[in-house]
Amino acid sequence: MKDHQIDIRKFLFIFASLLALPVTLFLVQNRVEIFSRAFGKNANIVVDAGSSFATSTYSWKNLAQGGEEDGRMLGCCVPQIARLKPEYIRIDHVLDYYKVLNRDQNGKLVFNWSQLDLTLQDIMASGAKPFISISYMPLVISSGSVTDLPKDWPEWELVVQKLVEHISGRASLAISDVYYEVWNEPDLFGSFKPGRGKNYLDLYYHTHNGALRASNVLPFRIGGPATTGHYKNWLEPLLKFVKQNSLRFDFYSYHTYSLDLSQFESDFLEAREILGKYPPYSNIEILVTEFGITGENDKRYDTSFSAIHNLAVYSVLEGKARRVFTFEIKDGPGPEKYWGRWGLLTHEKWGTPETKPRYMSLEFLNKMSGNSVNIAGLGSWVKGFAKEENGVTRLLLVNYDPHNKHYEAVPIKFINLPFRKFKYTREEFQGKKTEKLMDIGSDTWEVVEGMDPNSALILELSPLTP
Repeated sequence: MKDHQIDIRKFLFIFASLLALPVTLFLVQNRVEIFSRAFGKNANIVVDAGSSFATSTYSWKNLAQGGEEDGRMLGCCVPQIARLKPEYIRIDHVLDYYKVLNRDQNGKLVFNWSQLDLTLQDIMASGAKPFISISYMPLVISSGSVTDLPKDWPEWELVVQKLVEHISGRASLAISDVYYEVWNEPDLFGSFKPGRGKNYLDLYYHTHNGALRASNVLPFRIGGPATTGHYKNWLEPLLKFVKQNSLRFDFYSYHTYSLDLSQFESDFLEAREILGKYPPYSNIEILVTEFGITGENDKRYDTSFSAIHNLAVYSVLEGKARRVFTFEIKDGPGPEKYWGRWGLLTHEKWGTPETKPRYMSLEFLNKMSGNSVNIAGLGSWVKGFAKEENGVTRLLLVNYDPHNKHYEAVPIKFINLPFRKFKYTREEFQGKKTEKLMDIGSDTWEVVEGMDPNSALILELSPLTP
């Protein structure tokens, strides 16, 4: 009987513990979140309106289209793309999706650029220039699949040479300042390694040689490696290799998919620090040639959350990374119109492509034209940057919180204002726009703006005629 009572007590204790476990986990999780939020830093913004300097970078005016389908993907939506005023549009799969290569009956390589040209024409018609990810391996010359090495390196070099001559050649399409990126995500597509095994350094060497063998061409850039992230153990071997072999390395590129804004900034800063140790590559461009909240399908890509993420990423990297490419322009042909794909636009399978909130975030960013203005006091959640154009000062602020909980009342001080009377415009992303006429007694003006979680504002000070 005594043993039986002990067994019952044990059972009751275990049962009660199991019941309490979810509550305990909930409390621990919330305590961690509260701790994290409590130790974040709120913003206290200072905008020096007298500090405008003649640099006009627009890191957001760069778009990327993935290989959702063979052949022409952008022809249906050129006007919508053009409205975003892109400077460059990146495409991959240029050597395996457009049927550019074949052999004649004698085994000689034969080139056919007609299908690729349709996409290049669409890019140019949108007002942009092409950014070419030299990928993947044409089956005609591959030792296996489209992510394998060629059977013969000289044939690969010839393919690259002809590609560059076709796009950048004075006697062909004659497009200047094209970027040529060596492969796309080589650590994933092909499982390349930097300096061993299936060696990316060999791929870079032969691709570089083919590109530089191109004759009668306009200026172009070549670089890479477009890895799935910024990896020190990729960048350092690559820099040592190109330096030892006196190769051109005009830009360093990588991809970032993350909800964590600090990763975008820390990756850039580490990359710049590493590059600084390898002259003459110390000051080359750093490019993020794909980014998003995740590399997988996610329903948030169809919502305003991904738009706010876009605005926040560009706020963090504006003035740092030279070009940051939103991935991607258009969804692939999924099972329904909205299927969590990365596109700014839906696929034409479901009718005229519709714009998603992420598209609208780029329209919002395009309002931020002009020269850079110094800004201080950004916080853990509130990010932003400022510009000046024709006497008008604009400030973009984004309150980004992946937990969707953090409200912030943001103090903002404008100093060294060159005017006393101005119109103050407050425009919310996907929200209302209000205006006030102001008359102040000094060159400093302060205001506090409340910002809900995952919201964005553009504040504009426009001088009034005396």
